[in-house]
Amino acid sequence: MIEMKVMGIALDTRTGSPIVVLHDLQNRKALPIWIGSAEASAIIRKIENIAVTRPMTHDLIINVIKQTGYSIDRVEINDVDKETYFAIIFLKNEEGKEVQIDARPSDAIAVAIRVEAPIFVTANVLANGSVSCDAAKDEEEAQEFRNFIQSIKPSDFEKLIKDDKQSDQ
Repeated sequence: MIEMKVMGIALDTRTGSPIVVLHDLQNRKALPIWIGSAEASAIIRKIENIAVTRPMTHDLIINVIKQTGYSIDRVEINDVDKETYFAIIFLKNEEGKEVQIDARPSDAIAVAIRVEAPIFVTANVLANGSVSCDAAKDEEEAQEFRNFIQSIKPSDFEKLIKDDKQSDQ
């Protein structure tokens, strides 16, 4: 699991649909997830600290959870299938009992940022949907690897082959 934070909300220029963008703590990877307008609005309200007079849906969810003796421990975005993401909200009570609630990532994120719960994403989801935020760092690592590959000589493997043959005996 990779911990991620909300970078912000963007708009898909082709469709006008909102996108929540998560990024890892090192700002190396970003994960864009297309979401609904209501969820985008809820996330923006929290990011910009816009107060509302009455509890909105995500505030209501948090209040219900608290009233039942649980707190939001973390959120995990754990699967993606044909561009549909899946998430789980993990609740814990004082005795340590954990409950998992299936959720849309947009709702899970909107809830998590309100209580400052960590948001985790599985490596599988990142591999399928993330984009690099640090092209310079990625290029630097790629160049280091290319330099390493170019510096390898056949004689570098002789010792390995010799050691391997000796260990077989």
